[in-house]
Amino acid sequence: MNLLYKSTRNKEHTVTASEAILKGLADDGGLFVPVQIPKLDVSMEALKGMSYQETAYVVMKQFLTDFTEEELKHCIRCAYDSKFDTEVIAPLVKVGDKYHLELFHGATIAFKDMALSILPHLLTTAARKNQVTNEIVILTATSGDTGKAALAGFAGVPGTRIIVFYPKDGVSQVQRLQMVTQKGENTAVVAIHGNFDQAQSGVKALFEDQELAGELSKEGYQFSSANSINIGRLVPQVVYYVYAYAKLLEHGELEAGEEINVTVPTGNFGNILAAYYAKQMGVPIAKLLCASNENKVLFDFFRTGCYDKNREFVLTSSPSMDILISSNLERLIYAIADQNAEKNRELMEALRTKGTYEITQEMKTKLSDFVGGYATEEETRAAIRDVYHKTGYVMDTHTAVAAHVCSAYQERIKDTKKALIASTASPYKFARSVLTAIDAKYDALGEMALIDELEKVSQTAVPQAIEEIRNAQIVHTRECDAEKMKDMVKEILHMAV
Repeated sequence: MNLLYKSTRNKEHTVTASEAILKGLADDGGLFVPVQIPKLDVSMEALKGMSYQETAYVVMKQFLTDFTEEELKHCIRCAYDSKFDTEVIAPLVKVGDKYHLELFHGATIAFKDMALSILPHLLTTAARKNQVTNEIVILTATSGDTGKAALAGFAGVPGTRIIVFYPKDGVSQVQRLQMVTQKGENTAVVAIHGNFDQAQSGVKALFEDQELAGELSKEGYQFSSANSINIGRLVPQVVYYVYAYAKLLEHGELEAGEEINVTVPTGNFGNILAAYYAKQMGVPIAKLLCASNENKVLFDFFRTGCYDKNREFVLTSSPSMDILISSNLERLIYAIADQNAEKNRELMEALRTKGTYEITQEMKTKLSDFVGGYATEEETRAAIRDVYHKTGYVMDTHTAVAAHVCSAYQERIKDTKKALIASTASPYKFARSVLTAIDAKYDALGEMALIDELEKVSQTAVPQAIEEIRNAQIVHTRECDAEKMKDMVKEILHMAV
């Protein structure tokens, strides 16, 4: 069966998987979704003994049906190789009574590597399949992790360029250094004077600018996206939830068919949406716990059915979740609106013009798979400290948000199901926040001294990604106001401004 994709804002037009990956965003501003979520065609019993790479093929072939077996396996081989520091790619670690799925063993020590290691290969394969001759310009906004992971994935890839925008004061020092020291003639990094939502909205506006698209085409360019709005980012994320369940089964931690709860620290909603897709494919998942930090727009949405971004933007110790416009939520809204593109478009227009929308009661009843929760800054610090003192395990700030939400839910509901936590970043990325949560004395140390101290505290080796930035030369110094992003793109591409 050839699985086609359509826009969340237009029910009429369908495209193939490779076309959806190439375009990134639909022409009408909608997000591409499969016309239906495919079911796993392999049993959990068979999946138990499979490697990560083998599981990736089983899952992704169901979604990317216009890729040949040879093409897809080549993409998977190129992605999940020695750039990961563990052979199993996504290790499962039991921490107390919870299972942490460690998604941070890739080149940039954050979960974005899981998808952004394969996206460049999917994209270049898709370009060949569709006889694209233009140079593909990857345009992306980042709240910290997507930027470096995308830069690392696309650096030096023939036929591509990549431009990353990030909020100047909205990422950690390590995240900033990882981006601004990135080598590669086809890479560009720009700090914007604003927050992540402004960067993300600016990028979406550039994608929707048809006049700019025409100018780009004349110069031999076309945009594509590495953000989680690209279905080529979302599909690989489904893999690790399928893999995690199969491995828990293989290790005797679950009985066949036993349901688990999954907690995901969530900003842009893509990572938890992937878990939702895994459930629809047949993975026995009970509740999906959507864990927010103090920017709790998603918590409020699941509680009330009203999405309202008109609130103070809070800078927290979990910056990758400092987001008020969760772009991937649109895919879920479309699903609970019974794939009514017109209804979805109306809600998204309300979000754009008024900053808020409210779903119907009928739509709200279809959110029963999800539970919203959030952690304050103090609760995040307490989670890091308590888990460390009880188990010796060191979590990053984002994972700590999820750990707190998971524990609070278990206590409140008395839910005894096994709990899987998506552990989304290495603690080394947020060493100051992590160590000062354990003991305030560490705040006196400099950035790199903190790294060395964390190695002692965590008893884990400093990742190569951190070693690389210790003395790396800064190569990207561009900055601009949020409203000048279009001019900056033209300048980088040597087009007339």
